[in-house]
Amino acid sequence: MTDATTTQTAAGTDASVLPLSGLQFTIEHDGYSATIASVGASLRRLTWKGRDLVVPFAADEVRPGYRGAVLAPWPNRVVDGSYTFDGVDYQLPLTEPSRAHALHGLVCWADWSLQARSSDSVTLGTTIVPSDGYPHRIILLATYSLADDGLTTTVTAENVGASTAPYGTGPHPYLVAGPGTVDDWTLEFPAASYLTVTPDRLSPVAVAPVDSTPEFDFRTPRVIGDTFIDHAFTAIARDTDAAATVTLTSPVGTGVRLTFGPELPWLQVHTADRPAPERSRIGLAVEPMTCPPDAFSTGEDLVRLAPGATHSAAWTIAATEA
Repeated sequence: MTDATTTQTAAGTDASVLPLSGLQFTIEHDGYSATIASVGASLRRLTWKGRDLVVPFAADEVRPGYRGAVLAPWPNRVVDGSYTFDGVDYQLPLTEPSRAHALHGLVCWADWSLQARSSDSVTLGTTIVPSDGYPHRIILLATYSLADDGLTTTVTAENVGASTAPYGTGPHPYLVAGPGTVDDWTLEFPAASYLTVTPDRLSPVAVAPVDSTPEFDFRTPRVIGDTFIDHAFTAIARDTDAAATVTLTSPVGTGVRLTFGPELPWLQVHTADRPAPERSRIGLAVEPMTCPPDAFSTGEDLVRLAPGATHSAAWTIAATEA
């Protein structure tokens, strides 16, 4: 079943009316509405009582960058696109040419297929096929489910190949608190450390305490202002259910929160600074990750997905009000 924005024929979807971002799947529950586009299994829009919780994009638009995409089999960067795994050297395509890195995995531009759907839930799937840089076959499922507590996304990977695969995942939503821009919003997240990076290529250097760089310390809520952030954070405090929460609030009291579990020990935060003023700092990228940048090279928190094994990670986006 697809939305009215697409037309079905006996042979499948009529490509002449298929939006640039792929098939569109809208789910709803008690004031929440989410639309997922099949290209990248991307969260194209999420609203609560008509209020945007993420920066949306049009159905018939090439998705701007990685907005709302599922990232796998790695989030963030593999430096130089090169890594060694189990004694074998590999080279990935350099998909961030300006910095010469492999960025955000292999499936963010794949056209995912519908696996299951109800009024408040949809599951899309794709397969990572073996390649020179990643010789593993991984089946991926992304399930988006709406409930009273917001939109929960669960990404599950199954290794259906014969060899152990390096693996990581995470989302790429740009959260919206309400009126204004990133500069106006108050941010809170309980991370005690962050990963320093080189200024030119954003290659990881070392983990440092946020105490050493107060502008990156958001353990107490404060206005972001003109602070530039494009860093991974860790040493994240969690509640009794092992969940961590990022909260973003506008000056009028509206807001959004993202909650994630212990399978995601890292958090990338980016103020989304862009050369074009109309696109700059209009949403805050909040990306919980199973591993840090360049984990394929360092092995830190990298999932070793054995043949026949599965791995799941989940996060929830919800509205907040004063």
